[in-house]
Amino acid sequence: MSTEYAYDEEGHLWPFFVFTLTLIITVPLTFMVVNRSRDPAAAFKRIQTSYRHDHADLVNSLRSKDKRKNRKIWLILMAVGGWAVLGWMVYLIQTTEAPTAKIWSPYDILGIAESATEKQIKSKYKKLSLKFHPDKVKPDPAKNETLDDLNARWVEISKAYQALTDEDVRNNYIQYGNPDGKQGFSINIGLPKVIVSDGNGKYVVLLYSALLGVLLPYLVGSWWYGTLRRSKEGVLMESANRLFREYKDNIDEGGVITAVSTGKEFEELFKGDKADAGLAKIESRLFAEGELSPFAAGLSVKAKEKLEDLENGPRRKALALLWAYLGRIELDDPALEKAKFEVAPIAEALNKSFTAISLAYMNTAPLLASYYTSQLLIQALPPKASPLLQLPYFTPKIVKAIEGDSRVHTTVQSFMDRPDAKRRSLAVGKGLLTNEQYQEAVSVAQQLPYLRVAKAFFKVTGEKYIIPTSLVNLVVKGRFVPPGSEGVPPVNELDLEDIDPPEDDLDAILGRKAKKQVGKDEKGKPILASGESEPIFPPLAAAPYLARDHSPRWHVFLTDSKQGRVAVPPFTFTQFDQPIFEADGKTPTFAMQTLKAQFQAPPQAGHYTFVMHVVCDSYVGFDTKMEVTLIVDEASKAEEISTEEEPSEPEEDSIAGIMNAAKGGAPPQPKKRKEKVEEEEEEEDSDEESGTDESEDDTSDTNTDTEVEDN
Repeated sequence: MSTEYAYDEEGHLWPFFVFTLTLIITVPLTFMVVNRSRDPAAAFKRIQTSYRHDHADLVNSLRSKDKRKNRKIWLILMAVGGWAVLGWMVYLIQTTEAPTAKIWSPYDILGIAESATEKQIKSKYKKLSLKFHPDKVKPDPAKNETLDDLNARWVEISKAYQALTDEDVRNNYIQYGNPDGKQGFSINIGLPKVIVSDGNGKYVVLLYSALLGVLLPYLVGSWWYGTLRRSKEGVLMESANRLFREYKDNIDEGGVITAVSTGKEFEELFKGDKADAGLAKIESRLFAEGELSPFAAGLSVKAKEKLEDLENGPRRKALALLWAYLGRIELDDPALEKAKFEVAPIAEALNKSFTAISLAYMNTAPLLASYYTSQLLIQALPPKASPLLQLPYFTPKIVKAIEGDSRVHTTVQSFMDRPDAKRRSLAVGKGLLTNEQYQEAVSVAQQLPYLRVAKAFFKVTGEKYIIPTSLVNLVVKGRFVPPGSEGVPPVNELDLEDIDPPEDDLDAILGRKAKKQVGKDEKGKPILASGESEPIFPPLAAAPYLARDHSPRWHVFLTDSKQGRVAVPPFTFTQFDQPIFEADGKTPTFAMQTLKAQFQAPPQAGHYTFVMHVVCDSYVGFDTKMEVTLIVDEASKAEEISTEEEPSEPEEDSIAGIMNAAKGGAPPQPKKRKEKVEEEEEEEDSDEESGTDESEDDTSDTNTDTEVEDN
């Protein structure tokens, strides 16, 4: 028996091989392309508004360009090519006729029926001998026959006859399907023969060398060095190094804006002549007199000096354009206007890297400055600008009419808390807002997600007291109350409680899943929904000037006001457990939200007072700052209280004992009668006086809790 290896010369098997290999590559590639092409912001709700500023079309085009940038053209082409190859292979599989395995049959060779008798078999064989014996037949040139063909045909006829007449040959046929006995088998390799044909080996080796020696290392190297080139915040490592050198403990928002202008990304944006083109025009607009500030862009004298001290180049132009963006300065030049809106998303990404650097130092001021800078970049506001400029159609002139000569800016909340008539008298009029513009501004304000904190406290899950080094949860309870909301219901005290999950729900205790509470049972324990609750995302930030879609984030952290240090690093929240708005997207639900941040308690017992910050990165003036006190008790005190609170068994004759028995509880062990106890004490005394060791050897009667009272 031998094994024969044959390549797929008829083209029947290799399409299956190519189809499988291409499918393994094309399906995940298509998944990547679909994910990149899908707009992640499409799943988020938006603030409903019809407001469009003069450059809305430009901002929208830049947003679309950014989304297209994530779609790699070569990935799309490879996916399309993969599906084309798959289609071609399916066509070949369907149209190529598969070779059928021919079963050797002596009856078919002799041309007789399987029910033929031995006489009929011999007769048929004689007739075929006269017709096909090599000595009696000659090759037919018309049929392209050769002598070898005639001999082979006669051998088959002879084997067929012997398989039906000779006992040994017949046994081979019955057992192995062939008169010659057990045969070898062939394996067809699903590759075209051209790949392994003589003379093509060098090309195959060259192809494998190119794939494994050049392309694969290039792809792996590109991926690896690409990850090393950027930080986890997505900025270039060179930019992160520059931001690190710009860090200062007393830096403010203006300083952060100056720091992010050092980003290497701006050098790639303003190459060659672009670095100086239009710079003089931008600075002349920046340094013009402003309505609410010394300069039109809202930059301070210190910021102006820093800008002028820079040499001409990409950084100076980037910083000038950043101030023009924050001050909403009209540049009256299409190229400059486009560049003005392009620098803001880059600066926002660089600011995230600066936030990470600030966290490494754990100083409060730089961290808050980076968070406030994020608000300014998203809302296109200069430092110390009025929060009212976040509303549509509001300009410095309108803000001045509302705030007057007050040195303290009016927040959106305080403005919306005023009666409608008072608001109208200040904002609507000649040279101010029209009724339609005022209604639009009010409508947007009433959709902004302002998180109003109702309560903040500390707790340890399943415990009443906090002991040193225990895992503490900072629980923040609050409701989203948009500015100007009417009919806000009072806070339900029960909503301010944080009920521990059931003891058997280990996943909930460890935070691996979050189930929605749908009610409470008669014992006050929470009733959780059967399925996992879907996360609730806030609407995308109302940022008409930012050329990116941005989902708001809330940062919760604790600081030590005396030392100016961050005590507990920020916990970032992007989703919530309760709906923020009704189905219409405008009516607030006022549902109580729960934010939890877990950290380790201090190692020493005592009272620790922190300042809790709840900072929203997308809106100016929507932050919360309040003092919270963490009380850490001694571990011994918690153990004493736990021992005292252990429930005692009810007595049999007491009402509690009777009720316990009525509920099916085990009956309490009865107390011994006083007389019997006294008798036992006398017996023990007599034993001690006799000097025997029996009491030490026999302890069967010492467990009095198991004795049964005599009747």
